[in-house]
Amino acid sequence: LRPYLLATRRTVTAALCLQNFGSQVVERHNKPEVEARHNKELLLQPVIISRNTTERVLIEGSVNSLRISIKIKQADELEQILCRRFMRFLTQRAENFVILRRKPIQGYDISFLITNANVEQMFKHKLVDFILDFMEEVDKEINEMKLSVNARARITAVEFLKVFV
Repeated sequence: LRPYLLATRRTVTAALCLQNFGSQVVERHNKPEVEARHNKELLLQPVIISRNTTERVLIEGSVNSLRISIKIKQADELEQILCRRFMRFLTQRAENFVILRRKPIQGYDISFLITNANVEQMFKHKLVDFILDFMEEVDKEINEMKLSVNARARITAVEFLKVFV
């Protein structure tokens, strides 16, 4: 896990060199270019950091914004359900997380959008720390939820089968 997180940290830190850049299409507009995709020359090459086939991070940068999409490890059907529910819970509260997107990129579980305004208002290293802490903690949370569900199922099965013994 450490090399994966270290590679992600270094790539995100390098890509966070964002500056204020107005739209070249519409006057007095400042849209995140990574979302708008009006000019290809303003976009950086997307980078995928993959730990294995089921766990990866997509980092898409542009001159004024950075989008980080995370695919979380889901080994079985229960983890898929827990991950989907947990991510839905978080995205419904996206206004509380300034950099969280409401809808993730296709093929990923959750996405963050960091604009130049976010970098001007917040510390860069704190943004990077938040994303990496999120990546670490979401795995722990899903594993804890899975253990809790399995414990509840075991207790329920024991109570149900007491009738037959």
